[in-house]
Parts: sequence; C-alpha cells; structure tokens
Amino acid sequence: MLIRRAGILMVPEADRAIVAALLPRHVAATQAEPGCLLFQVVPDRCDPGRYLVAEHFTDKAAYDAHQIRARASDWGQATAHLTRD
Repeated sequence: MLIRRAGILMVPEADRAIVAALLPRHVAATQAEPGCLLFQVVPDRCDPGRYLVAEHFTDKAAYDAHQIRARASDWGQATAHLTRD
C-alpha cells in the first residue's frame, strides 16, 4: 500500500539556521532510503518560517523505517521540538 503524506513544518526564526544547515543532508538521506519514492521539504515563498513537506513511500514498512532513521539522526534530534502539521 502506497503511503503518501503532505504537511507543514513550522520553523521559528531562532531555529532557521540549524534547519537550513541540516535539511539538505536529511532530504538526501531520505531520498536514498529503500522505498522512498518522493521526499521534498521546501520553504513557503510567502512565509519564511513555514516549510511544505511531501512524502511518498512504497509501503508502511518503508515509511516506518524512515521514521526510525529520521528520529535518530542529527535532523531528528535538532528538530524534534518543531511543530509539524
């Protein structure tokens, strides 16, 4: 079963530098994961603190593996407190 998710990541001004530094590596690592079909995190042109997220994984197992890897990564640790919707 294909897993598709879309959401928003809210990044307060105080966290924008760390997000900018870690995001490219997080995106590249996710895109290289088995079962990842699409992973994009792009800034909203109208709101510099809002990022638009799109994720497609081949199945729940691939998505669950992504979640485990992401939480344990530098990205996951540095952004755990950010609002995701």
